[in-house]
Amino acid sequence: MTPPQYDLRAAFYTLGCKLNFSETSTIGKQLAERGIRRADPGEAPDIIVVNTCSVTEMADKKGRQLIRRLARQWPAATLIVTGCYAQLKPEEISSTEGVDIVLGSNEKLKIASFLDDWMAQRQSRVEVTPTKDIREFHISCERGDRTRYFLKVQDGCDYFCTYCTIPYARGRSRSGTISEIVAEARKVAAEGGKEIVITGVNTGDFGRNTGESFIDLLRALDDVDGIARYRISSIEPNLLTSEIINWVATESRAFMPHFHVPLQSGSDRVLKLMNRRYDTALFRGRMEEIREMLPEAFIGVDVIAGARGETPEEWERSKAFIADLPVSRLHVFPYSERPGTAALRLADSVPPEERHRRVAELMEISDAMLLRTVERNIGREAPVLWEQPPAGADKMHGLTDNYLRVMAPAGSQPVNEITRLPLTPENLRDQNF
Repeated sequence: MTPPQYDLRAAFYTLGCKLNFSETSTIGKQLAERGIRRADPGEAPDIIVVNTCSVTEMADKKGRQLIRRLARQWPAATLIVTGCYAQLKPEEISSTEGVDIVLGSNEKLKIASFLDDWMAQRQSRVEVTPTKDIREFHISCERGDRTRYFLKVQDGCDYFCTYCTIPYARGRSRSGTISEIVAEARKVAAEGGKEIVITGVNTGDFGRNTGESFIDLLRALDDVDGIARYRISSIEPNLLTSEIINWVATESRAFMPHFHVPLQSGSDRVLKLMNRRYDTALFRGRMEEIREMLPEAFIGVDVIAGARGETPEEWERSKAFIADLPVSRLHVFPYSERPGTAALRLADSVPPEERHRRVAELMEISDAMLLRTVERNIGREAPVLWEQPPAGADKMHGLTDNYLRVMAPAGSQPVNEITRLPLTPENLRDQNF
């Protein structure tokens, strides 16, 4: 059945993770099937879609500010708000002047049908499936302005870490099937895509509802002709098995030597309070295994500074553990108090100013790690996949197999192609991404 057609313009705003960007891209494709094109910069949109995040209180604040600003800037536009903030606080959003439609996580990728109803009736609507009832998986894939595609393979989380709202915002863990995801990867290849980043909320938990396994998904994707590179966006250390590491190192054709693994704390006591599913010994073992099997691998690690229970003694223990890890970079976040989380019942709260001081200390450690990583790679000839530079830019960027950012004069390298280039201090000097 041919969907209704509208001669309208839409603007899209995305906050938060790569998964959100992937889903916004799918929403854009759905609206395009109805004749709704993306508004050009500065052009008044008829429809505005805001895909929100709620991982921290700051994310909620940014979402509120953006929604209010857009409602004031474009009062005649239909304003649709979805995403994690919409799932957790729909009444707060719907009471904001100018908001027309609020859709929860389960409704996010059904925006087109809700828009059809709006066009027919012009009635404001709030549709949010209770988190416990969210069971559907909606595949999505996003390219954006870069060469890489972000392919969603999993959604939701069953881990219920004490500090985290994501299970309440996204629902329980669920996945697509291997055949569905491989079909999407083949579409990317047919479009000329060279690199796919596999995304999810708890990516390594793929297959919980299908009876399939994450390693089998990786093997199937590896067989897709035309895709030169894959990366795993993030994977829990207890789900990053020795089998996966060994397979990437010795058998895979296209999975890159690049891992992003959340640690959150280097203190076993704090990890237990967080309800994490591993200890520091397991984490260190995984990092050393990667480094032994893939010496040039880039390893990014997430850390939360100042969580409840992180006393000065536990902080020093955690910092010493982290500083000694054989990894490439830290992604550091100050602990954020989230209403409804079990962490609020824990003792030993860390004052906000102390959390930020600890963030600064970890960032110094991260900067030193990244500098050592860059220095180890100088002189190596590396394969680089080049991205389209912004209009008028005098530099273009690309990524090596092990996720280092390389610069070259704009137009000197072929976009969306892989070339080999000697790595130098000059072409590696910009790692801010």
